[in-house]
Amino acid sequence: MAKCYVTGKSTSFGNSRSHALNANRRTWKANLQSVRIVDENGNVKRVKVSARALKKGTLTRA
Repeated sequence: MAKCYVTGKSTSFGNSRSHALNANRRTWKANLQSVRIVDENGNVKRVKVSARALKKGTLTRA
């Protein structure tokens, strides 16, 4: 399962509820983007990062 490199976000599961409260299983997928970053050792690597973590600007992109 894909997971965010920074926040650890991944797919979450739950129920979709109709007006009559009928339950259907569904998934919510994290908005993951593939980006190239420079890690703490100075190496360039490709990781999956959530859009919110990208917006925050905590990563240094390659």
